[in-house]
Amino acid sequence: MKYILRPFYWLYQYLIAWPILCVLTVFTAVFTICTVRWKNAEFVHKVQQFWSRSFFWLMFLPVSVDGAEHIRPGQSYVFVSNHQSMFDVWLVYGWLPVIFKWLMKAELRKVPFVGTGCKAAGHIFIDRRNAKAAVESLKEVEKQLTNGVCTVIFPEGTRSLNGEVGRFKRGAFQIAWDLGLPVIPLSLDGCFEVLPKGKPFVRRVPVHMHIGEPIDLKQFTDPNEAIEAVRTAVIAGMKK
Repeated sequence: MKYILRPFYWLYQYLIAWPILCVLTVFTAVFTICTVRWKNAEFVHKVQQFWSRSFFWLMFLPVSVDGAEHIRPGQSYVFVSNHQSMFDVWLVYGWLPVIFKWLMKAELRKVPFVGTGCKAAGHIFIDRRNAKAAVESLKEVEKQLTNGVCTVIFPEGTRSLNGEVGRFKRGAFQIAWDLGLPVIPLSLDGCFEVLPKGKPFVRRVPVHMHIGEPIDLKQFTDPNEAIEAVRTAVIAGMKK
């Protein structure tokens, strides 16, 4: 039966779901730009969460989350996540229960409405081809990490091609070292099956986000050991 219904699900995506999501994206971007002076306000974050959750609601994707009890209110964290597909962004944005700033690829600044909206929200664009500019971007996000405002990083640098967790780049951890902030591993599962890189259609697969226990990087004398400990925690939190 599922193979018979699949073409209808594909048609629904492109004729109904994606057009609605495009309209919601434009609305959310304009709303974020208009409320830039309140970018860390709870009501702004709720609108952005609604936008992100809409991708799962309109695609009929079941979502489950656990581990929120590991987050202490008022504490800033560096969240480190694996990266399986574009749906990772909407899963984290929609269900991570903190106000946070993304570290984003500079190329995303050029996406219509999205780039302007992300800048207004205080997200930071990183130009990985320019080391000096990247350092300045890290300094900029460090200024914002106070009073419980956090940041989320994909240390693999790009989406996985096979669903496996790749090597974590050292630069992604610099903020945690500089500010002495605890790192919380995020384990995302199912997003690769929903929309693998390069595929045109969403598949209806349950997705899950596990919020791990905070890791204090100061307990490690070797930076590589610290990075590997976080990567191991991310992998351990995945259901598969």
